[in-house]
Amino acid sequence: MNSLKIDEDLREAIMTRPDVILDDKELMQALIAANERAMGGNIVDLRGIAMERLEARLDRLEDTHRSVIAAAYDNLAGTNQVHRAILRMLDPVEFESFLQNLGGEVAEILRVDAVRLILESAHTQTDPSVKRLAHVLSVAEPGFVSAYLGENTGVPVRPVVLRQVQDAEASIYGQKADWIRSEACLRLDFGKGRLPGLLVLGAEDPHQFSPQQGTDLLGFFAGVFERAMRRWLA
Repeated sequence: MNSLKIDEDLREAIMTRPDVILDDKELMQALIAANERAMGGNIVDLRGIAMERLEARLDRLEDTHRSVIAAAYDNLAGTNQVHRAILRMLDPVEFESFLQNLGGEVAEILRVDAVRLILESAHTQTDPSVKRLAHVLSVAEPGFVSAYLGENTGVPVRPVVLRQVQDAEASIYGQKADWIRSEACLRLDFGKGRLPGLLVLGAEDPHQFSPQQGTDLLGFFAGVFERAMRRWLA
């Protein structure tokens, strides 16, 4: 029986650089398959089985590696995003400009569809300045923040609450309430003797904020915001 002969030029190229074949996954699989056919069906190739298992394990490791890199990239991108928002938030030197900027460029940097600041106060009469800033600022009665976050249920509530919403609160979002599907609620502490506040970030995307996500970056953002507000409230 005549056996097939490899082309001399191809044979010489392989002999010169055998690593090319070793680095080619598909070519190595073809050679292993050809070797198994040559051995016949009555022989169990333990080495081939071991290689298959190693390949499967390598594929899983590569998938994990890609996932870790993607997560690290997302975390870095999120960190840069929050840092840019903080720097922009601290630019204004007047309180009204500070709040206008919060609902404008800061919201754009954070890629949210609505930003609302709720301040608790024993005096809820509508001030002219509050009317001008109604798209970003509202005043509520004492206890509103705890009730909105669900603290009255007896379940401990974290400083940052991420959740999906079906019927967004119109008193907070106004005309945008019908489109808001997820929100981040940042509880604000303005210091001893002051009532708390709440900074709410609303998004039309129902998956932008969910309880499974981390809150470290938003917690940092809330901490900076608290300190900025204390300067204005002093």
